[in-house]
Amino acid sequence: MLIELNNLKPQYMSESEVAGSDIYLQPSVRFEQGHRYMVCARSGHGKTSLLNFIYGSSSHYDGTVRFHDDDSTPLERRRRKLSYLFQDLRLFPELTALENILIKNNLTEFKSTAQIEAMLDRVLAPEKKHQPVATLSLGQRQRVAAVRALCQPFEFLLMDEPFSHIDHESAQAVAALVLSEVEAQGAGLIVTALDPIDLFPFDTTLNL
Repeated sequence: MLIELNNLKPQYMSESEVAGSDIYLQPSVRFEQGHRYMVCARSGHGKTSLLNFIYGSSSHYDGTVRFHDDDSTPLERRRRKLSYLFQDLRLFPELTALENILIKNNLTEFKSTAQIEAMLDRVLAPEKKHQPVATLSLGQRQRVAAVRALCQPFEFLLMDEPFSHIDHESAQAVAALVLSEVEAQGAGLIVTALDPIDLFPFDTTLNL
């Protein structure tokens, strides 16, 4: 999969606000499958919007988002071949960490329960996976959501500020797990953050 952005700009931002961006209002910006991209920007400068535009959960933009892979419709293409770790996580607080992941995996049938538990044990204390998400810290919830994002086939993984509430040691464990799955699937990776992070071997760093 190749994702190409042409003259992209959030409709809620003026041209002066995106002046100097490596992505917004650029004639052509390409994200290639198999490559890893770091996207940095201050708060409120369109990081989440960018990923929402790519994923298809928002159309409030000018310009185009194009997918060079097959002839299916853009939205079908995105939802089938992209996995997205949302900044707001979108977990069910009344369900346990494991149950939250199994709900998705029951749809994709991508991992076994044993594989999921092994993934969780790499990033979360074993007893935590059976606790309701509402009782977990925000950092622990981010780790659960990261594991859930890996429970589907994907050609690109989108991660919106995935380590904002995770200590460095835990972030390293999550990053190692993510990288192993990204490499196994031959996928691309796009990570947003306020400042550059060194947890992945990024091929390209872009500034919004």
